[in-house]
Amino acid sequence: MIVVYILLAIVIITAAFFWLGNYFYNFALNARKEKKFIQDNPNLARSEAVMPDVAELENYNDDAFRKQVPSSSISILSRDKLQLKLHANIYEQEQMTDKWAIVVHGYGARASVMTRWIRGFYEKGYHVLAPDLRGHGESEGDYIGMGWHDRLDILQWIDEILAKNQNATITLFGISMGGATVMMASGENLPANVKVIVEDCGYTSVQDIFAYQLKDLFKLPKFPVLNAANMVTKIRAGFDLSEASALEKLRKCELPMLFIHGDADRFVPFKMVEEVFAAADTEKEKLIIPGAGHGEAVLVNPKLYWETIWSFIDRYI
Repeated sequence: MIVVYILLAIVIITAAFFWLGNYFYNFALNARKEKKFIQDNPNLARSEAVMPDVAELENYNDDAFRKQVPSSSISILSRDKLQLKLHANIYEQEQMTDKWAIVVHGYGARASVMTRWIRGFYEKGYHVLAPDLRGHGESEGDYIGMGWHDRLDILQWIDEILAKNQNATITLFGISMGGATVMMASGENLPANVKVIVEDCGYTSVQDIFAYQLKDLFKLPKFPVLNAANMVTKIRAGFDLSEASALEKLRKCELPMLFIHGDADRFVPFKMVEEVFAAADTEKEKLIIPGAGHGEAVLVNPKLYWETIWSFIDRYI
C-alpha cells in the first residue's frame, strides 16, 4: 500500500506540475489566448506625467501620417523548421536614400500601432520596415517568442533590406518586448550595415520579467511556477526561458546602443535599465525620463526623447 500511495502521489504531483506549467504558458505565451491582464493592468495605466494636450497632438499627427504616407507589405518564411510566414510593413521614401530603420513593437501589439516611432524615423528621411513579430498581427505563429526567436527573424529582415539596397545603413529600434528583441539581436553576427541600436523599456531576460510579473500579478514565487512553465514552453514553443536573455547577448554586443526608460515604469521595472546598460560593454548612452510609465517616455517629454535619439544616431549614420 505504501508503494501504491507513493506512485499515486507522484502521478498527482506530475499532473499538477503539467497543469501549472500549461496554465501559465497559455496565460503568457499562447498567441491565441486573449491577454486580459494587459487591458486592465494598473501598471499600464497612463501616468500623470503625460500631458493630455501632448498626447492629443501626437495622436493627431499619427492619424495624419497614416492618411498621407502609404505602406507596402512584405513577407518572409522563417528559417527554422516551423517556416512561419512573417509579415512586415515598409514605408519607403520617394527620394533615394541609404538610411533604413527597423522598428519593432511590444508584447501583444503589432506593426500598425507603431506609427509614432515609424513617423519619427520616416520624417527624418529614413525608409522604415516595421515587422509583426511571431504570433502578432499578420505574422504566423502559435506562441509569443518574447524576442528570443524573433531576434533571428530580425536578421532575416535585415537581409531583405540588403537585397533591396546593399549600401543600406540600418538602425534597429524596439520598444518593450521589441526593445528586448533588438537587445537579443545585438549579440548576433550582424552585418556591418547595422550601425546603431536604440531600445526603449526592454527587459533583462524572459525569466526575470516573468518572475516579476508572477510576483506582481499572482504573489507567486519563481519556484516551482517558472520551472513548470519552462518545461511546457520547451515542448510547445521550442525554447528555454532561461536561455532567452538580453543580458547575455548584450555582453557580446559591439554596436553603439542607446537605452531609454521611464523611472515610473512598473510593468518592466525601472531597475532593469540599469542592468542592461551595465551589461553592454560598448559605446552607449542612457536616457531616463522622470515620471514616465511603461512606453510613455515619448509622450512625457517628446522633445528630449527625439533630440536624444537623433543626437545619438547621427554620430554613427
